[in-house]
Amino acid sequence: MRNPEPDSHSNLSSSYDFVPEAGPSCVTLDKAGHSNGINKENGYSTPASNGTISNGSSTMGNGLAKHSSSITRVSLPGTTLYDDPHLDREEFVRLVIQSLRDVGYIESAATLEAESGYSLEAPEVSEFRQHILRGAWADAEPLLIELGVTDADALLDARFLIGKQKYLELLEARKTTAALQVLRNDLAPYSTALEQDELHALSSLMMCSDPQDLRRRASWDGASGNSRRQLLDDLQHYIPSSTMIPQRRFSTLLAQSREYQRQRCLYHNSPVNPSSSSLFSDHTCDKESFPRITTTILEVHSDEVWNVAWSHDGTHLASASKDKTAIIWRIGLEAEPSSRDCIAEFILRDHPYPLGCLAWSLDDSILSTSADHLILLWNTKTGALMKTLENHAETVSALVWLPDGSGFMSGSLDRKIILWDMEGEPRESWNDIAIRVTDAAVTPDMRRLVAVGMGYNPPPTLGTLARANVRDASPPIVSNGNGNAVGPRPQENRMIIYDLKTGQVELSVHMEGELTSVKISEDSRYALINHAPDEIHLWDLEEFRLARKFTGQRQGHHVIRSCFGGIDGNFVISGSEDRNVYVWHRDTGTLLEVLEGHGLGSVNSVAWNPRNKRMFASCSDDNTIRVWEAPVYAGELLRGFSISASEPEMIGKGKGKVKQPWAYNYGGL
Repeated sequence: MRNPEPDSHSNLSSSYDFVPEAGPSCVTLDKAGHSNGINKENGYSTPASNGTISNGSSTMGNGLAKHSSSITRVSLPGTTLYDDPHLDREEFVRLVIQSLRDVGYIESAATLEAESGYSLEAPEVSEFRQHILRGAWADAEPLLIELGVTDADALLDARFLIGKQKYLELLEARKTTAALQVLRNDLAPYSTALEQDELHALSSLMMCSDPQDLRRRASWDGASGNSRRQLLDDLQHYIPSSTMIPQRRFSTLLAQSREYQRQRCLYHNSPVNPSSSSLFSDHTCDKESFPRITTTILEVHSDEVWNVAWSHDGTHLASASKDKTAIIWRIGLEAEPSSRDCIAEFILRDHPYPLGCLAWSLDDSILSTSADHLILLWNTKTGALMKTLENHAETVSALVWLPDGSGFMSGSLDRKIILWDMEGEPRESWNDIAIRVTDAAVTPDMRRLVAVGMGYNPPPTLGTLARANVRDASPPIVSNGNGNAVGPRPQENRMIIYDLKTGQVELSVHMEGELTSVKISEDSRYALINHAPDEIHLWDLEEFRLARKFTGQRQGHHVIRSCFGGIDGNFVISGSEDRNVYVWHRDTGTLLEVLEGHGLGSVNSVAWNPRNKRMFASCSDDNTIRVWEAPVYAGELLRGFSISASEPEMIGKGKGKVKQPWAYNYGGL
C-alpha cells in the first residue's frame, strides 16, 4: 500500500497491534503521535501508532519532532526486489515494517514508511484490530466488508465467529439474558448447516455453573486471556492478506524456510539449537552424525533373531529368537560406547515355540512376547513370567501396547484382533475380520488402527458374528469411481485402516504382494508397510493415498520389518534378505546408506532408539544383534567390537582395556 506524496497531509503510518518485545523503543503512541505508554488488553498490548505526518512534521516514539523534509522519499525503478521477478518490493518493505514494529523499532518503521512511500496497512485495518481486541463488536462487524470480506459465505462465517466470542464473554460476565439475545439474533441467523451442531453446543453452555466451568467446557480461556487474539487470527483467514498482513508474517516465512531446509537436508538428525542456527547460512547436517558404524555386537542367541524392540526410555533392548528365548538387554546411555555397559539382564526361556513378536508397555514394566498362538507377559524388573494368554487359535503376528497406557492389542492369523487391559484380561474382540493379520499398529493419537494381512474374504453376515463386545469390522463397499459397487477380490493381500473408537473401516486397499510389517510415524500421519517383492510403501493416513515407495532392499520370502528413525522421523530404515540394512530419506525417497556387517541370511528387523536418536539396532539370521551409532561418537576403532557368551568381553573404558565378567539373570527358570 503506497502512501501519498509527502506534501499531502496524510497518515504515513496507521495503528497496529504491537507486542513489545525489544528494548527502549517499546512504547505506544496516540493518534497525535504522543507517547502514552503500553496499554495491555486481552493479554496483548493495544494497537500502537508509529506517528503521523501533519503540516510537514512527525512526532516519533521518543517524543522528538522530526520534519518530513528530513526524510526524502526514495523512488526506485520497477516494482520488484532486486532482479527477482517473483519478489514484489512493496510486499517485502511492508513485511520489514511489520517486523520492525514487532521487535519494538517504532521510529525505524515510521522512517521506512516515509522513505519508501509504503504504508503497512490502511487505517480501517488498524481500527478493526482495535475493535476486536477491545471487544467493540458493533464497531468491528461493519468493517468486514471494507476489509474485503465480500463473499456471502465468508461474511456469514466471520460474523458467526464474532458473535460466538461476544456470546461467551457475556456468559462469562453472568449476563445470561444478553447472551441469550446474542444466541438468537447474532448466531442463529448466521449459522450454516455445518454449524448447527456447534450452535446446539453453545446453547448448552447456558447451564454452566460458573465462569470456570464455562471456560473448561468451551475450551476457551476467557475475555482476559488470549481468546480475542485467537479470534483475530481466525478472522484473518477471511480478510485478504494484502489488506491485513498475518501477524508476524516474516517470522512465519523464516520458520517455513528453516523447516524446508531441514526437510531437504538428507542427513538431518540434530535437534533445533538456536546457538548453532543462523540466518546467515543454510542448514546442513554432517553425514558423520548419522549412525552407520557398528559399536556393539550381541551374540547370545543360539539361532536366528527375528525381532528387536527398544524400551520407551531407551535403556533396554528386547530381542526375540527362533531359539525360543527372548532376551532383555541393558544398553547404557553413556555418550561414549567405550564406557557403556551392555548386559543381558534376563533370558526369558518359558516359550514352547519360536518367538515372533514383542512389545514394551508404556511404562516399560511389562514385556509382551508371542510364540505361535500364545502371548506371554513378563515382569521386566524381575524377569518373571506373569501370565500366558491362549485366546488366539493361530499364530499371533502383532503385539502393540496402546499409547494411552490402558492395555495392549494383539492380531493373529485367526482373523481376530483382541484388545487387552494391563492385567491381560480381554476387553474387546473383533472377530472374523476380513484378513489374516500379519501385522498391525495403532496411531499415537489413538484415532486409528492399521492392519495388514492376507487371504482377504468378503465380510460375514451379521448373524455369523459373535455379538458380545464385538464390532462389525466389515470393509466398506469399494466403488469404481462412477458409483457402481465393485466386490472385493477373494484371497488377496490388503491394508485396512480402522477407526479405533468405532471399529469402522475407513479405508481398505488391495495390494499385490505379501505385507509383513506396519509402523506408524510419531505424528500419526504416515504408515510404513513392508511390501513384497522388494518395496516399502509410505501411506498418508490423512489423505488416504500412497505417498512414496522405497526400493533397493530385498524381500521376497521372509518377514522383514522396517521402522521410522531420526530426530524428526525423517529416515526410513529396513532389513533385507541380502544381509544388509537400508536407509532412505523419508521425504525424498533417496537411498542414503546400505550398511554391511551382518553375516549370511536376512536382516529381519530394525529398531531406532527412542531416546538416543543417533542409535539403532538390527537383528539377523546370523544369530546376532548389532547396535549402530554415528562415527563421531563411535570412532572407527570400535568397528566390529563384539560381546558374546563364549567371549565374555565387554566394551571397557578405553580401547578394550577393561574387561568385565558377563552378567546373566535367567528369567523363568
